[in-house]
Amino acid sequence: MAKQPDPEMAALFVRLPVEQAEKLDRAAFELKVPKQQLVSALLEHYSPQQLARLPGLESGRRRVVVESEVDDMAVGSHSFRPFEPPEVLSPAEVADLLQVEEERVTDLAEKGELPGRKIGDEWRFSRSAVLEWLGAEG
Repeated sequence: MAKQPDPEMAALFVRLPVEQAEKLDRAAFELKVPKQQLVSALLEHYSPQQLARLPGLESGRRRVVVESEVDDMAVGSHSFRPFEPPEVLSPAEVADLLQVEEERVTDLAEKGELPGRKIGDEWRFSRSAVLEWLGAEG
């Protein structure tokens, strides 16, 4: 007769790097306790805030669970980084930023009204200087 699963227990499958899996095996052997009991005791002892401060967990990554009514979703993972806009902009990028035509940007730069530098035949602009110019009075 098959053993009934304990309703108070949940199955857990995790993949660990080999070195950490070996540490878990050694700790369970040395302490003479099952790995399940060792992991449970660690989780019982430490709060989520304490666990978050453990070395190797500072990455800011977090798990996101998506529930869907559609059964054909692919399983995978992805990480996100905030977009860092470039500090040095071309006339086209400044035109996008200011929502004007590129020729207007070049005209303003050539008249000395818009802060920028000409490098060879090409204009380059500092994003922060352009935004500061835009926010200035007058």
